[in-house]
Amino acid sequence: MKTRIRKGDLVVAVAGRERFAGKTGTVLRVFPGTQRAIVEGFNLSKRHMRPTQKNPKGGIVQKERSIHISNLMPYCAKCRRGVRTGSKQLADGSAVRCCRVCGEPVGKA
Repeated sequence: MKTRIRKGDLVVAVAGRERFAGKTGTVLRVFPGTQRAIVEGFNLSKRHMRPTQKNPKGGIVQKERSIHISNLMPYCAKCRRGVRTGSKQLADGSAVRCCRVCGEPVGKA
């Protein structure tokens, strides 16, 4: 299934635990096979790390976990909310994703 979310996009949570805070964040990684994405500052969990040579201090580390992409929508800066996207052809022939409400290009933060 095609994903409407790409790495580097600014997204807003529309469902799940993050929705109540009205959070927006940048997509760090997308997993198309499992339909999940890792978003900066979303779905944080604490991990107890043992001291190693790589991490000599150890301790408790907060890490982003994946969230299902059905809970995310691309964020339109002009509309200031999550929007559905369409595509538009530019004069040079390239296609760009755009907001279905205002027509503004949506994508990289």
